[in-house]
Amino acid sequence: MRHRTVLRTRLARGLGAATAAVALASGLTACGGDAKASGTASDKVTVGAVSNGAAGQAELSAPVVESLRDQLPKAVRERGELVIGVGALPAGFPPLAYVGTDQKTLTGAEPDLGRLVAATLGLKPVVKNSTWENLFVGVDSGKVDAAFSNVTVTEERKKKYDFASYRQDNLAFEVLKESTWNFGGDYRNLAGKTVSVSKGTNQEKILLEWQKKLRSEGKDFEVKYFPDPNSVYLALSGKKIDLSFGPNPSVSYHITQTASSNAPTRNAGSFSGAGESLQGLIAATAKKDSGLAKPVAEAINHLIESGQYARLLAAWNLSNEAVATSEVNPPGLPTTNS
Repeated sequence: MRHRTVLRTRLARGLGAATAAVALASGLTACGGDAKASGTASDKVTVGAVSNGAAGQAELSAPVVESLRDQLPKAVRERGELVIGVGALPAGFPPLAYVGTDQKTLTGAEPDLGRLVAATLGLKPVVKNSTWENLFVGVDSGKVDAAFSNVTVTEERKKKYDFASYRQDNLAFEVLKESTWNFGGDYRNLAGKTVSVSKGTNQEKILLEWQKKLRSEGKDFEVKYFPDPNSVYLALSGKKIDLSFGPNPSVSYHITQTASSNAPTRNAGSFSGAGESLQGLIAATAKKDSGLAKPVAEAINHLIESGQYARLLAAWNLSNEAVATSEVNPPGLPTTNS
């Protein structure tokens, strides 16, 4: 992956057949540029709303922490709003950000976390949905306070933005639920298997590197490519491939969509999207020196300590991407990792 990282190449191309159905049913392309949360600052946040079965809806508690609110830049505190940027236009990327079944609410793990952070800081959440490119324009111009949009921390981005990490950036293997195979963190376990992957993605790069290593050891596995996610799932359910390799969120989402089908799937192991030398991290993204990264990170840490963060990830089937703590400007992908 070139770490753009809204999952444009990693997630949109790795979703299951149900994604297309969600897109059609939810009228994603009809979504406007701005989707504002209703009401004022609240200590209760509903997560997983109108998710079309992708999440277990839950009402989470997020009372205001005045000591964290006091850390906010004066202008944001007085405005009383946290403008949350999401780059989910035009089609969305379940389970992270997409228009729900009411055809207007921007749902997903990303805007839900943004709303929880806003509540903890005593701010009204205002969610602005845009294209990936315009997401950064919004942050640069100050029209967006913080982007919650699956942005990977990189050393290059740290020159221009401040980060508050909140999720691991992982890839994962999807297999049929009946399969006994597990990755186990060792590429050697791929020997003899047939694996699907999307062309031009980070996961393809990693997979081909593993194949090269295996071949040097006198072993091999087969890599197969398919034109769309539906074809991948048909190949998996028809046992023409043993497993598929893609973004962990897309795998998590697809598992929820296949749960009641004749060929349910499961997660057979994950791997850092940054490779074996570094755990990639997803982070809230603010304009450099805006003064927002620290209070946002502290709010996330409060949610971790209170257990609400874990409940959020569990609702969206993303518990395997949890971080132990939110860090301000943690080590990012080096510029050579592209």
